[in-house]
Amino acid sequence: MHHWIIVPVVLPAIMGAFTLLVLRTTLDLARVFSTAATVALLGVSVMLLHGATVNGPEVYFLGDWPAPFGIVLVLDRLSALMVVLTAFLALVVQLYAIGTGWDRNGRHFHALWQFQLMGVCGAFLTGDAFNLFVFFEVLLIASYGLMIHGGGRDRLKAGVQYVAYNLLGSTLFLFALATIYSVTGTLNMADLAAKLPGLPEGDFALIRAAGVMLLMVFAIKGALVPLHFWLPATYAEAPGPVAALFAVMTKVGAYAVIRCYTLFFPEDLPATGLLFADLLLPAALITLFVGAFGVMGARNLGRVAAFAAITSMGTLFTAVAQFTPEATAAALYYAVHSTLAGGALFLIADLVISRRGTGTLTEALPPLPQNGLLAAFFMASAIATAGMPPLSGFLGKLLILDATRGPDMAIVWGAILMSSFLVILGFSRAGSTLFWKSQGTPGDLPTHPAQPLAFAAVGGLLAALAVWTIAAGPATGWLEQTARMLHDPDAYIAANKLGAE
Repeated sequence: MHHWIIVPVVLPAIMGAFTLLVLRTTLDLARVFSTAATVALLGVSVMLLHGATVNGPEVYFLGDWPAPFGIVLVLDRLSALMVVLTAFLALVVQLYAIGTGWDRNGRHFHALWQFQLMGVCGAFLTGDAFNLFVFFEVLLIASYGLMIHGGGRDRLKAGVQYVAYNLLGSTLFLFALATIYSVTGTLNMADLAAKLPGLPEGDFALIRAAGVMLLMVFAIKGALVPLHFWLPATYAEAPGPVAALFAVMTKVGAYAVIRCYTLFFPEDLPATGLLFADLLLPAALITLFVGAFGVMGARNLGRVAAFAAITSMGTLFTAVAQFTPEATAAALYYAVHSTLAGGALFLIADLVISRRGTGTLTEALPPLPQNGLLAAFFMASAIATAGMPPLSGFLGKLLILDATRGPDMAIVWGAILMSSFLVILGFSRAGSTLFWKSQGTPGDLPTHPAQPLAFAAVGGLLAALAVWTIAAGPATGWLEQTARMLHDPDAYIAANKLGAE
């Protein structure tokens, strides 16, 4: 693979700059070039996934400087999987934005879109903790521009809140990295994995503090209680396509926890032990119920989708917090599912709101144009998000329950099952108001264009969910092997060629 490893970072960076400088006044050309770049990104990412599966971890040394002195990108099964997921979601949602005309509302939509992809892909591929911070900042800047796309008082207010929370996370991130570097003299992840087990006991307190600060940073990115307050308003007020792309952004936080706390902060590390699991699991379980009650009580369709995203992150972190190969494999299966289901739900919410003129769930309005198709789409996404059979949400939660062992088993099972029931009730209430309690005739609402490309994009995400369900057998087998490699990272460390090599 070698030079191909850097393409998911360089390609969107170049296209973003080109679109910003050359195509900013020509929307049609910007659409063509930006979409072509995203298609190319998806093709390259699939090739990288195949290479990671066949060859194992590979390292790209920027400037040919060896680790741990130079900047490295590391391709392994997990990073390749997440890049493929990002590219697929981005392509589908970008087509939706073009089909609905959302990209017309701001001059720099496609440039920001590409920079956002650069940040997400870079975060998944980097093998250096400081550059993880750098790519987080690229994410923050681009996502803020996309968040306020189209303007509006409420959107700007939610965007400021979003930036404030994430700047707090960035500050904590710098403090954590400075502490780690002061103790170990390195921020290369593989190098940290080699050095941290041999630390003198006098440095244990500093490393524990740094680890907790990192966990707080990733909890902010992943919308984990009590650091989730930015998400409901941000996702509810963001343009539909932007909120759908943000479905993968919260997974960056979960990815970072899996990467860092299996690689250089494992449970058998003398300095920390089970500290991080003991902190993460209670927060994840509370997040489950916060999201579920939010879905039950939300009076706006956008907030229903936002709180559903919080519930899915609580479920995901419940699996991650167990730090076993079986639970990690279940978490990865559920991460793919929840990204696709969350993206579909935000797009469907956008279609409904654009046709109703409002997202309120407190009153019944006339039947929507294309009401039957929208109702079917909403029902499919609700079933997937709530974790009901036969779609992959049910299989993902079943895998998490099956992987749960030990004294927390009863609590985890009860929390997942009860929160799922509450989410089902919340979606039933929303669906009834939107599609079953309609009053009047369709002619009472303003006419709306058919938007076939937008509906095809939503159908593509739901079809991907169906494929992920059908392929659950081979997919879980592949993910189980991936999880074993994450919990036994010798190959990842060796690929970095640390030391005199």
